[in-house]
Formats: sequence, C-alpha cells, structure tokens
Amino acid sequence: MTNKSFRQFVLAASLALCVPSTGISQVNSAAGAGKEAYRETATKINALVHTKLDVRFDYAKCYLYGKAWITLKPYFYPTDSLRLDAKGMEIKNVSLISTKSLVPLKYSYDGMSLQISLGKVYTRDEKYTVFIDYVSKPNELKAEGSQAIKDAKGLYFINPDGSDKDKPVQIWTQGETEASSVWFPTIDRPNQKTTAEITMTVPAKYETLSNGKQISKKLNTNGTRTDTWKMDLPHAPYLFMMAVGDFRVFKDKWRDRNVDYYLEPKYAPYAKQIFGHTPEMMEFFSKKLGVDFPWNKYAQIVVRDFVSGAMENTTATLHGEFVQATDRELLDENEGEDVIVHELFHQWFGDYVTAESWSNLTVNESFANFSEVLWREYKYGKDEGDAVNYKDMQRYLNSPKDADKHLVRFHYQNKEDMFDLVSYQKGGRIVNMLRSYLGEDAFFKGLNLYLKQNAFKSAEAHQLRLALEQVSGKDLNWFFNQWYFSSGHPVLDIKYQWDESSGVQKIFLTQSQQGNAFQIPLNVDVYSNGKKERYSFFTKKKSDTLVIKLNGRPDLVNVDADKTLLAKKKDNKSLDQYVFQYYNAPLYVDRMEALDTCSASQQSSEAARKVMLAGLKDKFHGLRIFAVNNIDLKDTTVQKLALPVIREMASSDSKTLVRAAALQSLASMRDAANRPMFDASLKSRSYSVQAAALAGIIMLNPEEAFPIAKSLEKDSKGELTKAILAAYTYGGGEAELPFFAESFDKAGLQDKVEMVTPYLSILARADDTELVNRRITEFKKIGLDNRKYGIDGYILGLFESFKEVKQEMAKRASGVQKKELEKQVEHVGAAITELKKKDS
Repeated sequence: MTNKSFRQFVLAASLALCVPSTGISQVNSAAGAGKEAYRETATKINALVHTKLDVRFDYAKCYLYGKAWITLKPYFYPTDSLRLDAKGMEIKNVSLISTKSLVPLKYSYDGMSLQISLGKVYTRDEKYTVFIDYVSKPNELKAEGSQAIKDAKGLYFINPDGSDKDKPVQIWTQGETEASSVWFPTIDRPNQKTTAEITMTVPAKYETLSNGKQISKKLNTNGTRTDTWKMDLPHAPYLFMMAVGDFRVFKDKWRDRNVDYYLEPKYAPYAKQIFGHTPEMMEFFSKKLGVDFPWNKYAQIVVRDFVSGAMENTTATLHGEFVQATDRELLDENEGEDVIVHELFHQWFGDYVTAESWSNLTVNESFANFSEVLWREYKYGKDEGDAVNYKDMQRYLNSPKDADKHLVRFHYQNKEDMFDLVSYQKGGRIVNMLRSYLGEDAFFKGLNLYLKQNAFKSAEAHQLRLALEQVSGKDLNWFFNQWYFSSGHPVLDIKYQWDESSGVQKIFLTQSQQGNAFQIPLNVDVYSNGKKERYSFFTKKKSDTLVIKLNGRPDLVNVDADKTLLAKKKDNKSLDQYVFQYYNAPLYVDRMEALDTCSASQQSSEAARKVMLAGLKDKFHGLRIFAVNNIDLKDTTVQKLALPVIREMASSDSKTLVRAAALQSLASMRDAANRPMFDASLKSRSYSVQAAALAGIIMLNPEEAFPIAKSLEKDSKGELTKAILAAYTYGGGEAELPFFAESFDKAGLQDKVEMVTPYLSILARADDTELVNRRITEFKKIGLDNRKYGIDGYILGLFESFKEVKQEMAKRASGVQKKELEKQVEHVGAAITELKKKDS
C-alpha cells in the first residue's frame, strides 16, 4: 500500500513544513517493551480454501446484498466450530452445504464476528463449505481508520445518488488491513490464503474489475449485467477487491498477459502516458527476481476519494485519483510513477508471498519501497535511484520518534501503526544495505529463493534471512538482530588524521547513539595522485580507528563510499575536500553533500562558488535544481557568473522543473531585465514553467499580473493554479472567490494547505459572513486533522493575523457591516481557541 506522499513544501509565510509520505504516517509506538500488548500471529484453527461470492448493490441505501460459499478445512487439529470476521452485517442465513440441501447451523453474532457450530467434528483431511446470506452496511459501521488509512469500512459508495455533477458514481473496496470482512465474511487475517470467484450484478452501463480473470459477462433484462471474476491462485483476504463505475479501459500487454488501465473517461487519452511503462516494469522485475510475474493478468484502476494512496490488490491495483494526469501535467513529472512501481512490486512481495502478521509488514512494504530505487536506477540511471534512496533516508532520519521503533514490531497499539516511516523508508534503506553488503548476485538469488520457497504462502523476516544465508553462505543474524529486531541507527562522527612521517591515514569513528554499537561494514575510497583505491572494513565498536597505509597525503578519504549506510553522519571533511569530492567522487550523494556544504560557504570561498556554478550544469536535474535554489545571487561576483547560466537554464533546460526553478530564481531578483523571459515562458505548455513565469511578473508588477492570471485561469492545474491565486491576492476581490472555491475543493491536502494563505487574503475583503465562516471552519478542520504534520500551528498563525485584520475593519465599520464583521471575528476567535487546545 502507498499513502500519497506530501512533498516538502514552503508556505507563503516562509514556514517550511516537511510532511512525510508514503508512505505513510508517523505514529508513536513503543519499540517493544511493556506499553502495548504483544501482537501474536493469528492462530490457524481453520484454513480458508475457496471463497465464492455473489453480490449486488443498493445505491440508495449503500448496501451490498451478498451470498457467500466459503470452503474451509481444519488447519491441523480437529474442530467442530468456525469463527468468521463479519463486521457490521445483517446475517440472514448460515448453513452447511450438504450433498442434497442446505443444513442450517447454529451461530452467534456480535456485530463483528460470527461464531458457528459446525454440527460435527472435522479433521484436517476434511473440507466443508458454509453458506451465508448477508447484507453489508458499510456506512452504518463505526469503523476506526488510522493515520495511514483514513477509513476502515471496507466498501465505499462514491456519489451514489449522482448529486455531485463533478464526481463520478463509483463503488470500490479497500481491504488492508482487515476491512474486507466488512463486505464478505472471512477469516480476515494476512496468514490465510484462498482461491476465489466473485460475481457482481451491476448497472449495465458500468465496468467492473476484480481479482483474476473475467470468465463471464451476462446482460440481464432489467438493465443490469452480471460479471464473474475468477482467481485460480490463492491470496490473502485483504487483497480481495471490487470496483464498479464509468471507466474507460485501455488494453495493453506483457508477454501473453493482459495489462489493463481503468481511468475516468476524460483521462483515458493519457492512459499510455500515465501507465505505459507497466509492461517494461513487469519484464524488468521478472528478470531481476528470476520469478516471472506470477498472476494471469494485471490491471490498474483509478478511483475517487480513495482512503490512502494506492493498494496492491492481487492482479488489480487500485490508485487514488492523484495518479490521473493530462499530457500537460505529465510534462513536468509523472507523480504517480513511483507509486505504480511500488504497487506492482507488491505483486511479488505482499501478494505472492505475504507477511504472516502485521508485525512482519516489512517483508511487504520495505521491499515495495526499495523497488522504487531499483526502477529509477534501471530506467533513468544511478543518480535517479540514489536520489530516491537519499530522500527516503533523510525522511526517516528527520523523524526522531521513529528511531525508537523496531522494524519487526510485536508490540503496538493498533495494527495500522505499522504503516510508518520505519516499515517503508527505513525498511527500504535496510533492504538496500543488504543488497550492498551481499552483492548484487547473491542478494537477488536470495530473493529468488525466498519467493520460491514461500510462493502463495505467508512468511516473516526470519525466512528472508534464512534464504539469504543459504545462498550467500554468510551468517546474517547480526544484521537482522540490529536492523530488523532492534531500533535506531548509528549516529556517526567521522574525523581524519594524516601522519606525514609514517604515511598513515587514520579515520576515527565514534558512534554516539544510545545503546549498543552497530556493526558496520564500511567501504572507504581513497583518492590520491589521480587514482582511487578501495579499502573495506568491519567496525563493531562505539569508538574505532581505521588505519590505512599510503604513499602520500590523500586528496580525499570517502567513508561509506557506496553511500548506502543508514546513519546520521557528521563527516568532518574540510571545504577543500568537499570541493574535490564534487568533481571526482561519482555518486549523487557525493555531489549532493559537496553542494550542500559549499552552499553555506559561497561568500567566503571562491572554490565553493565554483562548485555552486558547476552544480548549475550538473548532469542530474535534481542537483541542478538544488544548485539554482541555493546559489547566492546577492553576491555580485556569483551573480555575474551565474546569471547567464540561469537564464539559459530557464529557457532551454531539458527538464521543465529545472526551467521553473531557474525562473523562480530570476523572479527573486525583481529585475525588469528578466521580464521578456517571463513573458516568453508564459507560452510554455508546462504548468510549472508558467507558474514560475507568472510569479516573476507578480514580483515585478502585481497589477499587470492580475489580467495575465485571468487569461490563464481556464486551463490551470497544480503550480499554475497556486500562482494565479497568489496574483489574485494583489488585485482580486469577491469576484475571484468562485475560482478560489473551485480550486480549493478539487485540491489534495498539500495543495489545500498551500492555498490557505491566498484564500484568507481574499476572504479578508469579503463581506459574506456565512461564506467566510464556512471556510474558516474548513481550514480549522485541516489544521486539527493534521496536527501530526504541524499544520495546526501554521493555520493558527494565519488565523491570528486574519483576526487582527477583521478587528481593524470592524472598528472602522458601522451598522450592519460592523455586526457582520464582529460575527467573523467571533468565529475565527473560536477557531483559534480550538487550535490552541492540546491534541487529546
């Protein structure tokens, strides 16, 4: 599963908020001892064998009317009873299927689970089938969501009455973690696997999608159609899915298998641009893992109002709407590509082999996170993969509370707590370290063995370790004990000493984290006389000294030369050494570290300035963006040398995001000489380039920016929409409120947060108290719902400024206007009070 990640953004008040993704949420959990209950793997009393469902939908009531035939057998010990999860249902009939008839069974139901008496004792060699007639009522179930998954009601009716003309009518399901049992009775645990057959009766105008192959499609006389989907291979109940709605299906192929993309009609022309790399991804992963894509088809569907980012249902991944994009939006970047990769890799790690408990979620999610690095390396080059790896490493390291959590956790408050920066970002880096330590061949042969040994079964981290040990011949207990079954990471201080008389280079390593020392395999590259030589070490102590005998003083000693170590490092290199590192060490992180260091020393060092100038032409676009965002244009010497390069970047860089960053840099100068470039860039098809150009004009002449913004309003998305809103804060009024409302209501969370500042600027000029107060309530809710990201504090600061403005207006007003303004002041004051309350 992926939760749509929030990019690092800087809001108009110059408050930087880093909002983590993917991934997923930040949740306080004890690492292991005492505070939370031990979460054992679910005991298998009965084992699912086959699940047959026949369902139809009541759109008015938001009900599912279902019939289930569930075939099971005792897992090992004889049993005369069966417990099934069945959340919030109306149970009409529970019977045993006999050769001649249905035999009613005694059962009790508490609203969450069915306890069934089977009428006889069954042994593990005997299968039996239970029939259940039921009604699923998801909207009447009080289901608690989590920070990772906003809701847990399993079955979702989107705009069922069609009242929202801007939203399609859809039905879809979301099973992870244990919400499939809202829409069909099952043993809703990840260590169960079952084959399946799902029959859906739906309005004939709609498409359906489910797991496996569609085996029949029958038109009925009442305007409905009955579709049946069959899953011949076993998979976990949480991976069951259904989707119904007005979708256009784009048909693709991987080898002899169907690869289909389901999108809303208006996005159908862009299906190939959005999802078109999927067959290549399937081929790449099949070859890399030595296990061909294991299912008979692969489909991807995009739905509205999804409760997370995406979900890897077996053979049928479900994506949130952020994946849908037009060709213009895709010019800048395909924001969904990493998610598409992530969910596809789950078809091996998560679906083919499934975590046997949520405590072992790492064998699903850490690998899916790691796959994003793999794909980027393969498709776009090593710098791309390293950039993804570095970004996710920093996101984990910048969340201190997550350092207290084990990767494999048997103590947690809620199973959804497992969907965090540890299972995803930290776990992905740990997998990448395993790859680096074992070497490419041994690592992937080990994964191949793990997949084959556990195919269509559930597994845990120990089985992964054993497979890697079997292939490599290396003991990995030390690695798994410190990275999988313990918490934290090294906090590493690195110092250097060269002894000219002895020709000895010493490297002093100090680990300052609490607890035991981490055992760290380290590669060290030494650059001297135009050559690079590698030295390998294995440090096991809190304080250690590495000694290298050399013929002369080295130009650079590069510790953790592969840049894969998950550690918070203080690397005490000199500025000159970082300068050398930029020009000579090959990796993305080498150059990133050098640029980061040199950006802080531009005013005092000519060498640092040269590195920043070189960064403007770096081969990797991400580092070009970093350089243009951090170069010191206030320094006249730097400005004279950099401006020609930045202007060239703004007009002709191969990446639109680099062009946009260069234009933003020029905009910050408020130099009228750049106006022709801004005007020319307004004609770009890239929304980001247009947004940066408009920002430049706003900086120069806000009055002139207003009519330009008006002309761009009709076809605006993403960054351009936000730039238009910024332009309206200078010359706009109530006439612009409909555009603000439409843009805000359609935006995702991050964009909503960024829009609050300009929105409040316009609302400060609005007289409509009902409208002002309604939006204040919505902004407050965003703050309260997202305390974990610090957004409440940001909204609070904006509200306090807004209140002051309205108070001043009220002082100068009289009569009805004064009363209306006082109502607005009172309402925002109450919102401020609520935001100041501590999160309970």
